[in-house]
Amino acid sequence: MKLSIIIVNYNVAYFLEQCLHSVLLAANTVDNEIIVVDNNSVDTSVKMLREKYPEVKLIENKVNSGFSKANNQAIKEAKGEYILLLNPDTVVESNTFTKIIAYMDAHQDAGGMGVKMIDGQGNFLPESKRGLPTPEVAFYKIFGLSKLFPKSRKFGKYHLGYLNNDEIHEVEILSGAFMLIRKSVLDKIGLLDEDFFMYGEDIDLSYRIILAGYKNIYFPETRIIHYKGESTKKSSINYVLVFYNAMLIFARKHFSQKNARLFSFLIHSAIYLRAGLSIVKRFFSSLFLPVLDFLFIWGGIYLLKNYWSHFFFSTDYNYYPPEYILIVVPIYILIWLFSFYFAGGYEKPHKLSKVFQGVAIGTVIILVIYALLNTSFRFSRAMIVLGAIWSIIAMLMIRLALHFTKIKSFVLNDNKNKRFAIVGDNDEAERVADLLRKTNINPGFIGLINVASQTTNQNFIGNLSQINDIIEIYKIDEVIFCAKSLSASEIISHMSALKSKTIDYKIAPPESLYIIGSNSINTSGDLYIIDINAINKPDNKRNKRLLDLGLAILFLIFSPLLIFIQKKPLGFISNIFKVGFSQKTWVGYCIDKDTAVSNLPAIKKGVLSPCDILSNKTLNPDTIERLNLLYSRDYKIMNDLSIIFRHLRKLGR
Repeated sequence: MKLSIIIVNYNVAYFLEQCLHSVLLAANTVDNEIIVVDNNSVDTSVKMLREKYPEVKLIENKVNSGFSKANNQAIKEAKGEYILLLNPDTVVESNTFTKIIAYMDAHQDAGGMGVKMIDGQGNFLPESKRGLPTPEVAFYKIFGLSKLFPKSRKFGKYHLGYLNNDEIHEVEILSGAFMLIRKSVLDKIGLLDEDFFMYGEDIDLSYRIILAGYKNIYFPETRIIHYKGESTKKSSINYVLVFYNAMLIFARKHFSQKNARLFSFLIHSAIYLRAGLSIVKRFFSSLFLPVLDFLFIWGGIYLLKNYWSHFFFSTDYNYYPPEYILIVVPIYILIWLFSFYFAGGYEKPHKLSKVFQGVAIGTVIILVIYALLNTSFRFSRAMIVLGAIWSIIAMLMIRLALHFTKIKSFVLNDNKNKRFAIVGDNDEAERVADLLRKTNINPGFIGLINVASQTTNQNFIGNLSQINDIIEIYKIDEVIFCAKSLSASEIISHMSALKSKTIDYKIAPPESLYIIGSNSINTSGDLYIIDINAINKPDNKRNKRLLDLGLAILFLIFSPLLIFIQKKPLGFISNIFKVGFSQKTWVGYCIDKDTAVSNLPAIKKGVLSPCDILSNKTLNPDTIERLNLLYSRDYKIMNDLSIIFRHLRKLGR
């Protein structure tokens, strides 16, 4: 056998399916085997593999054993002359395997190979070719010199930016996203080092290939898309610790004691520097807008207070006591901002309508509290109303200013509906357009672009050769390529040629109910699935938690009465506190020994479930599974309330 393709998967079923679609097309001309190692995924990965790709050999782990160990499991069973380690978040060209094997066969001194990688917007990924992270190279990388001087032969060694991206080069380090290795070389140097759980194992393996006397080759004559799953996490503290710890393992293993100590010093400096910057960045990023809102609202109310005192009470500016502006007003503002937060006002995309909704709710809460206070603590209803009006004006002004100045990449999306262009043949383009209409994104425009030069179908606005003009004339925001109508090579070529920073690209796999892209494997906005009102949406998660907490408080207040109608009184009291402290939810999935819920959005264990609606009937596993699916995909608070109040006596379960 010529080629063994090994893919380690963990909870990325949609990307894995697209990857396998491209791999199977590319493997037609090569004697091959495909091995997928699933590291205990809780999504639909395993089910999808068994149903759609029975020809793929599956190794199903019961724990997440890490990248290195999982690859080693497959390598030990692999029969190919060449081993390809491939990430699931990749798409390969149809000629990729033919080209890389032909080159390796002709160059027996080549031990490993990587290819040209682009991201989901057609941009070259610099990690396609890398240099050895020696203490000197690490210093330039950690302190930003490699980023400032990417083409420098001295400072740009980490990503070898001085080497032409479109020429074959001998390099030191290959990327673990696509790493072709001779099996005979692995037999000689050993498998992946399992001390590396994630990150660093590709550097270690690449270096050991060189130490064994072989070359690592950067081969740009074929390309892959790599969606870079880790890209959205590189500012996180966890990523910093895991990545740099992997660098320490590498240094202790391969460098002299003196260099290892120097490297260790640099790495620890980097950890503290990056972790500190990460904490500061996250802190200011999350609090920037609320603090700005607070300051503007407080400043405006301070001026309003002076104006109201002087012109309506004919007094000086001290009509209101100091504690009013220092204590009472900040409390008002916090109530408005918390109401705005729970209304979803700080979530992206930012919507101006949430300002009115949040402030209105907060004002009602303030007025209710005001009515219950002792007369001595009631300062002014008028100031509450004026404060609410100013809060709306201030928050609208702040958001409009941020939107037009683009500070912190702030963008309003109140009424913005994306405009799509779908590239495919007649049937497939129509299928994908219909799929897009069934999602919850409410497209503003869908234009079909035919892959053929001519078509009689009036639904098409043009053909592929006119795509640049179509994008400009129709103000397209996103281009979707139909994988059934175009090869991966054609899709990659068009993405690379367009290279627009304002346009997103996605790929619609054949016979699938999803559309996938663009830059990141972890960004929810990059994945379109037929979705009604999923329970894991931020709004629904927040509303469900508020409902749980509110009912827990209500039940606790009325527990002296409700306890007498409960079948299990002690269980009822226990559940109030478990729900209150987020250990349970009042309504969750139906749990049955024969029914799996691992493929559904995760929620807490429920006291009640949708099955209680049909409690007088015997339910089979298929019915239970459908009830759970409907509950998770079309969540409504009223459904929870209906289940709870119809089964009040069962709240002690």
